[in-house]
Amino acid sequence: MGASGSTKEQTRNKVKEPKRYNVVMFNDDFTSMEFVVEILMDIFHLDAVSAESTMLSVHKSGKAVIGTYTYDIATTKVRLAMTRAREAGFPFRMTVEEA
Repeated sequence: MGASGSTKEQTRNKVKEPKRYNVVMFNDDFTSMEFVVEILMDIFHLDAVSAESTMLSVHKSGKAVIGTYTYDIATTKVRLAMTRAREAGFPFRMTVEEA
């Protein structure tokens, strides 16, 4: 006599969250505060009050994390901001660091 049932195989798929990366903005003595606020609002989608507060934080402490994203989004935002800064003639600097 044999078993007439079928065997079910269970598989478990674990979805891994993507690594997160911080976008760090650095202060310099040449990039205008207005330009920094514009970048924070246009590219990082901060409201006017948050953008101004973040800009002042960067200005006072020398650098600040302005957002945490997946790698592709972080690098895209930094590239957009850096391109706009170069076109405006500012030595603006940002980096992407693992969170």
